[in-house]
Amino acid sequence: MAILRSVVVAVLSVAVLLISPSSAASSAVTYVFGDSLTEVGNNNFLQSLAKSNFPFYGIDYKGGVATGRFTNGRTIGDIISEKLGIPSPPPYLSLGPNDEAHLKGVNYASGGAGILNDTGLYFIQRLTFDDQIKYFEKTKEVIKAKLGNESAEKHCNEALYFIGLGSNDYVNNFLQPFLADGQQYSHDEFVELLMTTLDQQLTRLHELGARKIIFHGLGPLGCIPSQRVKSKNRECLKQVNLWVQHFNSRVEGLLGDLNKRLPHAQMMFADTYKDVLDLIENPSTYGFKISNTSCCNVDTSVGGLCLPNSRLCKNRTEYVFWDAFHPSDAANAVLAAKIFASLHSGDANAPSPAAAPAPAPSARHRRLLKVT
Repeated sequence: MAILRSVVVAVLSVAVLLISPSSAASSAVTYVFGDSLTEVGNNNFLQSLAKSNFPFYGIDYKGGVATGRFTNGRTIGDIISEKLGIPSPPPYLSLGPNDEAHLKGVNYASGGAGILNDTGLYFIQRLTFDDQIKYFEKTKEVIKAKLGNESAEKHCNEALYFIGLGSNDYVNNFLQPFLADGQQYSHDEFVELLMTTLDQQLTRLHELGARKIIFHGLGPLGCIPSQRVKSKNRECLKQVNLWVQHFNSRVEGLLGDLNKRLPHAQMMFADTYKDVLDLIENPSTYGFKISNTSCCNVDTSVGGLCLPNSRLCKNRTEYVFWDAFHPSDAANAVLAAKIFASLHSGDANAPSPAAAPAPAPSARHRRLLKVT
């Protein structure tokens, strides 16, 4: 769980237009895999300690309702979907076995999830990446039943898949002193384990028909409130940020390798580490006052969620972080605008295939990306 992942579905939604020039925004189909920064309510259906379907989550969402989103309002995905006219994919566990929504895009993300199956173990129930892939396999069976095998394969090949995972493998695994992985492995060994596992998982998704995949890199985890609280002066943890950058580099290399090994694979790596770090280090530039602590005043290395008895900050729009892990609605809005601006101008930092640069948006797609 980290602020960078808050930009994930934004990148995903816009990338639909970059990867599939023949597809209109309104017909884009996306399948989302991830953790709490992309979750829209799967954990509501689980016996999980990683839930956000209670106050004060959703206090600034429409109707003031807590939906299972880990923020006070909208996720980046909500904001981008609104601008593009695409409904946010619903949580998988909310769907019936024959629901038409399986054809239009599904969100499998689950708070506490990681690349490794033992990540987030103390949350009890959560959908690991392996679990999410198994549920996508069930989704494909539904699609086959509705469209037939050939059309189902075409549907899955043309859809876009967003994957935003890895934060919990650090925050709720490797960085926890009471868990085995941080004691058993050096960081190099731990990253090797992550890459070996991720290789197998992405290969499995490819076998199921996924071709256009965006993997979103990690942000400066050492600067989120749950990590800052470990330092005497609430400073960013430099070592953690160095580990994160190593992880990002390895993932980008893995995607490039998979693009060469797997037929028709178009796997992309989205890296906004520097942009998010700038938001945290220079909050006043973006209209914020505080970026080193959370609005909910729940900065702990374990827990860190906004509870019904939390003492909320007076002005939620002044805080970059809502709780110890997740960005506020206001931060999500700034990040969404930043992404739109960079893509609308054809910024080279837009997500690109790990093995080759993505084509720049055409004039038609620039019109589709116009901020309203």
